[in-house]
Amino acid sequence: MSHYIHIHTVARTKQRAMDGTAEGPTWRGQAFPQNAISSSSLTFNQPFITSPKGLLLVAEIVFGLVVWILVGGTDYLLLPALCWVTFVSILCWILTLCLFIIFLTGAHSRAPQIPWTTLSLCVNASATVLYLIAAVINAFTMRDATRGRHTYKCWAASTCFAFLTTLCYTSSSFLSFQDWRSTPGVNLFKNSRT
Repeated sequence: MSHYIHIHTVARTKQRAMDGTAEGPTWRGQAFPQNAISSSSLTFNQPFITSPKGLLLVAEIVFGLVVWILVGGTDYLLLPALCWVTFVSILCWILTLCLFIIFLTGAHSRAPQIPWTTLSLCVNASATVLYLIAAVINAFTMRDATRGRHTYKCWAASTCFAFLTTLCYTSSSFLSFQDWRSTPGVNLFKNSRT
């Protein structure tokens, strides 16, 4: 019946348009069919931001972005070592931002088949090693800059922030390791003699 009313209303609207008396659509039904309405269960996990894990992720994002900006604001392309530092800072920043969004929105609870604790541990441990290497390389490239110049100041600041970011990733690795160890089914370090 409603289909008939809709067709009849459309036909009447077309007739009014041809007569020049159209006032707009006259159909008085739902704006969208019921099957077109979607819902999402992604939520904003506000307590996550204030947790140690959330605070460390925010610090990693901010400090990593500062390293990226400080190195990127110089002629880093002249030194291949600084290209490595830039690569590490961008890669880790993108991975950390993705993890932050996943945990903040609660998307990790929608995919329980993915071992999120193991994934978080692998990302954080890898980022710790990569950032430690990048911070040491960044510190060694400072000898190629002239003291007191813009490049020297940027590289010195980026070295400090790279070590701070390494410290944050180390702390996140420790927290991820504790979460991973407390996950049911992980008996790697427990004595299994019975």
